[in-house]
Amino acid sequence: MTAPPTPPQRTADPRGCVAAAFALGVPRDHGRARQLLRVREPKALAFIGYDTQQRPQWLSQRAARAWRRMRDAAAADRVELQVVSAFRSIEYQLGIIRRKLERGQSIAEILRVSAAPGYSEHHSGRALDITTPGFAALEEEFERSTAFAWLRTNAQRYNFHMSYPRGNRHGIAYEPWHWCWKAR
Repeated sequence: MTAPPTPPQRTADPRGCVAAAFALGVPRDHGRARQLLRVREPKALAFIGYDTQQRPQWLSQRAARAWRRMRDAAAADRVELQVVSAFRSIEYQLGIIRRKLERGQSIAEILRVSAAPGYSEHHSGRALDITTPGFAALEEEFERSTAFAWLRTNAQRYNFHMSYPRGNRHGIAYEPWHWCWKAR
């Protein structure tokens, strides 16, 4: 049996990453204006398998257990749930912002679809981006899949909720693929 890969490193300087994001143009009142709270990285992560690109993925321990139960229940109903992305460090999120700016996107465009460093639910180790075979990852077309219908009906049983429905209060684009575990 192969040992799981080494967990990703937590961000060494979360405040420094947030300050760097402000320097790149993220508004200083971003959290307040979008009604988003700062998100801390978990102390421990659990390996949940590989994503659609064969990269190792991680969640907080309790979210990982809930994910496995939910994924297995979907499979029992002949629905395949695949991970596109799970835990992302604050530092990694800063890299996403930098890469998008380098490609010529404005900070306003970026913040419509990507959380600012320090504010992403992915930092918590409780959020997943999900897809299913036959559907493009991170696209609205996922809402037409059997997997999405299954999640809408069943995800709450496992304490997973879609974070960004249409017209959400955070002003973040509709993301039918983004689901976050919340403890009861």
